[in-house]
Amino acid sequence: MIQSDAPSIRTIQIQQSWQLQPGEIIGGRKIVAGLGEISIHLNGGAVYAPFDGEIQLTDANCVLFSSTNVPAYLFRLCGLNRPIIGEITAGSPIGSGEYLHFAALRRQPDGTWTIVEPAKNILERMLP
Repeated sequence: MIQSDAPSIRTIQIQQSWQLQPGEIIGGRKIVAGLGEISIHLNGGAVYAPFDGEIQLTDANCVLFSSTNVPAYLFRLCGLNRPIIGEITAGSPIGSGEYLHFAALRRQPDGTWTIVEPAKNILERMLP
């Protein structure tokens, strides 16, 4: 059996659906953020884990942060260069980049996820 060191890609079903999605190409240019995301100019700065948790790749050149501290939520972070994948401790850098495109997702009773407004204090923990 062949084993791969490449991390698996996590896909989630988002309750809301829009025609244009991050990662798609329009007119030869990649869409880097979607409806419901907050874009923050990092100017090359880092983004930090707000809690102990796990970072997973998604299928849209983004990562998902999950934590037992906030089990009903996922945080989607797009635009980071070479993000850390796997277990991470609070305060550790996740990655850096020019822009962070951030979405907070809340788990629904049917197992889907919905985009919600992120709490300001969570963003402040990620951008000290």
